[in-house]
Order: sequence, then C-alpha cells, then structure tokens
Amino acid sequence: MKVVITGAAGLIGQNLIARLMSRADIDIVAIDKHPSNTARLHELHPDITVIEADLAEGGAWERSFEGSDILVLGHAQIGGLLPEEFERNNVAATRLVLDAARKSGCRHIIHLSSSVVNSAVRDFYTESKKAQERLVVESGLPHTVLRPTLMFGWFDRKHLGWLARFMKASPLFPVPGNGNFLRQPLYAGDFCNIIIACMNRAPAGNAYNISGLEKIPYIDLIRGLREAIGARTLVVRIPYPLFSLALRVYALFDRNPPFTVKQLEALVTPDIFEVIDWPGIFAVHATPLREALHETFHHPVYSRVTLDF
Repeated sequence: MKVVITGAAGLIGQNLIARLMSRADIDIVAIDKHPSNTARLHELHPDITVIEADLAEGGAWERSFEGSDILVLGHAQIGGLLPEEFERNNVAATRLVLDAARKSGCRHIIHLSSSVVNSAVRDFYTESKKAQERLVVESGLPHTVLRPTLMFGWFDRKHLGWLARFMKASPLFPVPGNGNFLRQPLYAGDFCNIIIACMNRAPAGNAYNISGLEKIPYIDLIRGLREAIGARTLVVRIPYPLFSLALRVYALFDRNPPFTVKQLEALVTPDIFEVIDWPGIFAVHATPLREALHETFHHPVYSRVTLDF
C-alpha cells in the first residue's frame, strides 16, 4: 500500500508516521513545506520518502503521487494573521493536491478536516477549512472526512505542547476569564489509530465528527497538564479584556505568534461538539485523558522532540 501524507511534518503527520513505521506493508511518501520540521521528520525516519515542497505551487512533488493507494490530506494553515495565508495553504494547495490524486488514480482520500466547520466561530481558519472540506467532498474522488476537535500529543508545537513549555518556564500561568469553558481534547494517538482504521477499511463517502470523549473545563485541563509535566506553576485567572490586549501587543512583535486573538476567541466560544461512538465504529481504544497526557510528555524519544513554528 502506497500512502501519501500531506502536512506530514506537523502534529498529526508526525504522530501518524511514528505509528505506521511498524507496518512493513506500507510505502510512505511524506510531503511538507516547513524546512526544519521536514528535516526533523527525515532525521527520525530516514527509510521513508520525505519531500519538502510548497503544495500551493505545482512541481516535482506531483509525480510522487504515481501509484498511490491512499492520500491522507493533512496540510493546513492553522495559525497566522493574514487571510491570504489561509487561502493559499488551505484552499489553493488543496486544489493542486486533489488534481495530483485524480491524475494518479489514487483510490481513497482521508481528509483531516476540523470540528471548526461545525463551530459558531467565524475566522480565517474556520472559513478556509470549510472551503477545503468542500473541495474534497466535491472532487468526485472516494473520500472519508474526519473532523477532530482540539488535539494534543507528541510533536505538539502549538497547543498543549507550547503551553507545557510556557508552564515550565514561568512561575505564573494565565487563564482567560473564569476558565470554566468546556473543552473536548482529543489525543492524537487515538486519532491516528482512527486514520489507520480508515486506511484498512476505507469507509468512503462518510464524514465523522471525532471529539474527545471527556468534557473538561479549560482550567482543569491546564491543571491536568501541570500534573503531567510535574510543574509547580501557579494557575491564575486573567480578565478576558486584559488577556486579549496582551495578545494584541505580542502580535506587534511576532509575525507568527503561537497564540492569537482569533484563537482566544475560539477558545472561549461555548462550543460543545457531537460525541459519537468512534471507539466502536473504528474498533480503536480510547485512551483516558490522564493517561494520554502522561504518554504525551513521557515518551523516551518523541516527547523530547520540539517542532518549530
């Protein structure tokens, strides 16, 4: 089975490849445009084909789709301040990727969409992910759509991974507002097992909302993170306007901040996502949240790898 993975050097791509390496029956082609993270992927897995390429521009990477069986479409612009970045990486690049898959005769696409397509939030990321999913659904190619909620796991540079590094370095950890807005964090390891199940069974034409099974107030999630990494940081509540102002000031000095005002708005938006029986549907084990946090930060190799922004 030849599997092409786009966005392969990001959170899910890295986690998925780490779990596929034990499969002798799979030939992996990993594509990503981030130079240092792509190099790190190749360093970790020198036996697979790793291609550094900008998918929004046609090129030699398109030939790597020849003879492919499965496309895991996982590239996405997640953070950023400019709408054109989201349009380029989530929409324009997807058009070219789908064209390459169509020409190669790829038999199945597993699209890593997002729960934000069902969210009340309206921002560049949400709207571009909706457009990306539409392109896949309307492509005419056999596909499965997976819509995960906020994820964490090995190689997490933006979410709980970044928060853990901040927590280790700071005596205080700020939480916006009262911190009681519910989250449904999803362990990347569980999500990757769902992807692998789709590779094996190819349930074409279906879309699945993959949410964390445990609903937890954000402030309790942060406390669980603190316990998992053994930090002694004091968790403090910060009024929302002050928190937002601090992010705006930070963005003046960092073109690609790890956390933006738009992401803050998404964080506190009271979204509760559908919970389906994905352990039963895909025959995978759901890792309890506390256990998943421990696995994330205590793996002898992968928990020590920090990806770049």
